[in-house]
Amino acid sequence: MSSFASLRKNSKSQFDKLVTEVQKLNAPTQGSQEDNRFWKPEVDKAGNGYAVIRFLPTPEADGDEGAPYVRIWDHGFQGPNGWYIEKSLTTLGQKDPVSEYNSQLWNSGIEANKELVRKYKRRLSFISNIYVVKDPAHPENEGKVMLYKYGKKIWDKIELAMNPEFEDEKKINPFDLWEGANFKLKIRKVEGYRNYDKSEFEDASPLMNDDEELESLWKQEHSLQTFIQPKEFKSYDELKTRLNKALGLDGGISTARSSVTESSAAPWDGESTQAASKPKTAAAKPAPSKMPEMDDDEDMDFFKKLAEEE
Repeated sequence: MSSFASLRKNSKSQFDKLVTEVQKLNAPTQGSQEDNRFWKPEVDKAGNGYAVIRFLPTPEADGDEGAPYVRIWDHGFQGPNGWYIEKSLTTLGQKDPVSEYNSQLWNSGIEANKELVRKYKRRLSFISNIYVVKDPAHPENEGKVMLYKYGKKIWDKIELAMNPEFEDEKKINPFDLWEGANFKLKIRKVEGYRNYDKSEFEDASPLMNDDEELESLWKQEHSLQTFIQPKEFKSYDELKTRLNKALGLDGGISTARSSVTESSAAPWDGESTQAASKPKTAAAKPAPSKMPEMDDDEDMDFFKKLAEEE
């Protein structure tokens, strides 16, 4: 039988195979599967969003959970040869190649290199268990115990609740089931970026009046320490290899001086793309021995998707 005749005879079975293969393409790969335990606030076309959540206490676990949150540092930026999106070993109190490279850049005293440090900076985030009180965009989430990843802007709200600025303000433990408070998450789009300034805690009140229900919720919490286990991080050597590849490094920092352009400002830097300045010709002031910490809470998912599409 000719190949063409075979093609015609088997067209139905070939179509079935094709459908199966297309389904495989549409299915998420193992490395990119979303963790459906996480809750994310949704915004409308104008960039506005609203929800009410309750931060939950330290979860019940076999090991020592320690606190009702974990803190994670990561990096996300695009170099000449591709994206670098990795968790930082500084989360574990270990040396990290990006932080070391940033220190070299910052201490060089060259303004162009300092612009790169702002691009390659660490991003700080936290993970906590929450109870979803109100989610207008997805009411099916209401009443669920979920994980929530948030940034320093929201963390500052938590700290302020625990340590208010004025004497007439009562301290609140946001993670307490009985004397904590619901958190009204209010998201606006300001100058192209998500803004959480109007978010606030309500007055302190029990999450529920039934301790049995509260205990049931508490037992539904997820372990947080699993996110900061060493096995969840790449080794120093692996990260350095990936960094060198993304930036095209040859062991020095000279390449950094020529790669700064007007469009190289970090997308989560709180700056517009025009904010990155060209190298200055004036003599640079001596650089401090330790660079300042930089962070914010812009979601990195968008940039991960860009990297995956390359």
